[in-house]
Amino acid sequence: MFTADSRYADAGTYQVTLADGRVVTVTKAARPAATRLVGWHRRADGERLDVIAHRYTRDATRAWLLCDANDALSPDALAAHELIGIPGPGR
Repeated sequence: MFTADSRYADAGTYQVTLADGRVVTVTKAARPAATRLVGWHRRADGERLDVIAHRYTRDATRAWLLCDANDALSPDALAAHELIGIPGPGR
């Protein structure tokens, strides 16, 4: 279901029984990995997180690495950050 480089690739699943009796499988929330920062990026007005991710990881879909490194659950949570911590290589 998830690609090997997704933050949810190793998150695991569990099942929930809904009020109508149906059982659905749910993906656990991904736990941020401990990340060593190698620097900071000062975000320009309107600069999107996927653009920053591409600059540092060469993959715009890996914006979640920036979220993990900055202790943010979602990209929206980083919207107000002027400085974005840049994670080191390794994940």
